[in-house]
Amino acid sequence: MPMADGAPRYSFRDVTREDFPLLATWLAEPHIAKWWGKIDEELASIEYSMTSVETRPMIAELDGKPIAYLQYYDPHLEEDHPYQDQPKGTLGIDISIGNAELVGIGHGSAIIRQLTSELFENGAKRIVIDPNPDNAQAIRAYEKAGFRYVDTRTSIYGPAHFMALDASQETDLT
Repeated sequence: MPMADGAPRYSFRDVTREDFPLLATWLAEPHIAKWWGKIDEELASIEYSMTSVETRPMIAELDGKPIAYLQYYDPHLEEDHPYQDQPKGTLGIDISIGNAELVGIGHGSAIIRQLTSELFENGAKRIVIDPNPDNAQAIRAYEKAGFRYVDTRTSIYGPAHFMALDASQETDLT
């Protein structure tokens, strides 16, 4: 969702070690802890991702203040990733709004629209996301961002409501 002058509303930056105390706080929030694993394991995974070739962990900021963790990944670069059945040029994304007070007021779908637009501009052909089927709030946010249901899958994290957005669809949303 761009601002009136057309500039992006959110800024995205790479996660740094200095973000870990904030990430730990967010991971402890009930609205995030319900869907994520143990804090130390998740931080270790994020730390690994900071130097991996397949995943890019980032912080979304609004007016210079961090409000969300997000990442995108290429399933074709991960050995035995369950989404390798997707076309080349597919990227997967994940997002968690950090502060519970900012959930349910449009930030999630707006951040996703901006991120997917930028990923498509950089050559992505398809973006996929895989919320837990019980996470109705996330599914609604992803639908608002243009994602459509593909199928139900089982990932290493459990059941997944697998959704996709293709580059050709994204142009219809702007």
